[in-house]
Amino acid sequence: MDDTHIRNIGIMAHIDAGKTTTTERILFYTGENYRIGEVDNGEASMDFLEQEQDRGITISSAATTCYWKDHKINIIDTPGHVDFTAEVERSLRVLDGAVAVLCAVSGVEPQTETVWRQADHYQVPRIIFVNKMDRLGADFYSVIKQVGAKFAIECVPLFLPVGCESDFSGVIDLIDKSMISFDFNSFGSTMERLPIPSEMEELSNQWYEHIIDAVSAYSDEITELFFAGEEIPKDLLLKALRKGTIERKIVPVFVGASLKNIGVQTLLDGIVRFLPSPLDIPPMKGVTVKHNTEVAVKHDPKAQPLALIFKIQFDREAGPLCFVRVYSGVLRKGTAILNITKKKRERINRIVRMHANKPEPIDELAAGDIGVVIGFKNAQTGDTIGSEGSQILLENMVFPEPVISVAIEPKTLSDQDKLKDALQILSQEDPTFTWKEHTDTGQLVISGMGELHLDVLVTRLTKEMKVDARVGNPQVTYRETITKSITITEAFSKILAGKENNATVTLTVKPLATGSGIKYRSLVPEKTMGQDLFDAIRRGVENSVRSGIKFGYEIIDMEVVLESVRYSELFSTPFAFEAATSICMETACREASPVLLEPIMRVDIVVPSQYVGEVMGSLTARGGIINSLESRTLADHIIAKAPLAKLFGYSTALRSSTQGRGTFTMEFSHFAPKGDQ
Repeated sequence: MDDTHIRNIGIMAHIDAGKTTTTERILFYTGENYRIGEVDNGEASMDFLEQEQDRGITISSAATTCYWKDHKINIIDTPGHVDFTAEVERSLRVLDGAVAVLCAVSGVEPQTETVWRQADHYQVPRIIFVNKMDRLGADFYSVIKQVGAKFAIECVPLFLPVGCESDFSGVIDLIDKSMISFDFNSFGSTMERLPIPSEMEELSNQWYEHIIDAVSAYSDEITELFFAGEEIPKDLLLKALRKGTIERKIVPVFVGASLKNIGVQTLLDGIVRFLPSPLDIPPMKGVTVKHNTEVAVKHDPKAQPLALIFKIQFDREAGPLCFVRVYSGVLRKGTAILNITKKKRERINRIVRMHANKPEPIDELAAGDIGVVIGFKNAQTGDTIGSEGSQILLENMVFPEPVISVAIEPKTLSDQDKLKDALQILSQEDPTFTWKEHTDTGQLVISGMGELHLDVLVTRLTKEMKVDARVGNPQVTYRETITKSITITEAFSKILAGKENNATVTLTVKPLATGSGIKYRSLVPEKTMGQDLFDAIRRGVENSVRSGIKFGYEIIDMEVVLESVRYSELFSTPFAFEAATSICMETACREASPVLLEPIMRVDIVVPSQYVGEVMGSLTARGGIINSLESRTLADHIIAKAPLAKLFGYSTALRSSTQGRGTFTMEFSHFAPKGDQ
């Protein structure tokens, strides 16, 4: 199978739009599953974690491979819940195209906007599948309007629904100018083409002209044929649609009801026809390790191997399963490879292709493909693997900061090491989950993206990894920063083991804009002293940043400049410079008017109109600031910013004040001085 027949796609959507149900149908129609698993009764093969089946949501991105009309489709089913945003982020990073599943009733929901923004960031071409046309209140045309308005994109429906709600019976293929009905007895596998119902002919013609209008920008030939009143060849139309989709100028729209088995095969045709193959996407950006220069990594199976580990999942028997996307060359079973990020050699013991959670052993993985490598010991999400002869680092993944923490302790002392091992595994799998042990108290603290995120991880610890642990109440993860610039000189001088250790360091600390992170630069030329002394100063800065100023929280949004050093060849040691830097950093930060920063969350709330006043009042009482209010047909959409500390337990309060009809999601927005926004 050549590379033009590969599709690496993701299925993305808001929670409950029907992503996993749609994926289950795809697996059924492509012959991967012999029967259909339902999310509602916990049988979905893509939700194979026990918790996913219990909660009915997708938590980790499951990767699976299936085949449709001589094309290999690698699908990644991403989570819809905002707490698992890193899963979506790392999946989009390696995908060539995406299917955005929208609910025909709810339309564009808050999390849809988040994943759409992420897909824009990674420049992923996408198609839309409007699902749940069989639901009460379904309105296909309203969803099209919403998408066009929200995302300023040209929506091009290629299919129209026949009927809606309980009368939804099939779709109209605008390009083939026919109606497709799906046989109920064969779970929709058998499709029948019929003439377009007379009452829908005029509407179909209008939308067909909309397609011509949208693609005429990509083909003068189509424009000429249309104005001449001649028949436009189907191949020409499909080619122009594909070009517009890959260039992200237009988004083809499909329609159906996955639960009723309507419209999924037409979506599969759309994936193959319009989404890009690995050859259609621009070269990947990379940075050479040797010269730190940017290079383009072209898709070339004959080049040196280069791949990105975009996800790690631990298996009790096999150890870490490293999901990789190969960008160039070929990874072969039984060969050695270099982890370029960690600078460590690893061995590829086995390569498998995942069919949901069932592995199929293969001998090699070529450029453009996605698979699982077994046998790596030191790998982490975001690592680049390749050959020693061509060391290129693929763009680093940037994950959001964890903002919520809980203390955790084993029920028995003998479980202490077991708990630490389990936490290590979870943090390797999930870059937004961190843990640390307080040196003074010995207390273990875990941090994540939200209450649900930590709840899921703790449940995995106790149920899946069989570690008995007690968990404290959630605590907010604060940060510290400085508000003014200051320059300080500090000296360190001590006799240790009969040897003098002397060093003097001058540092300037400066506040930076919100979201800038930590920057460190040196005005001292490197040849002034040895590399080991330079490294010691950098280490001193990094350790001080982690240990905070007044309250022990990490420092952010600050620049540290090494102004000058005084050293002697006889008595200056790396230890002395690291110690002098730490003392200098502590003094400088304490004198630079430090402030405590708290996480501010962006809160998206969807509630029926009659509860809007009450909900806005309760948000304001929790220190929230309302940014916008948008009225929709069935409910109102409120966007606000509020401090995380005041949002604990908010979901329960919202449910009780809206009789269970209000929903909300929150994601980290920024850090602000405590009490401000």
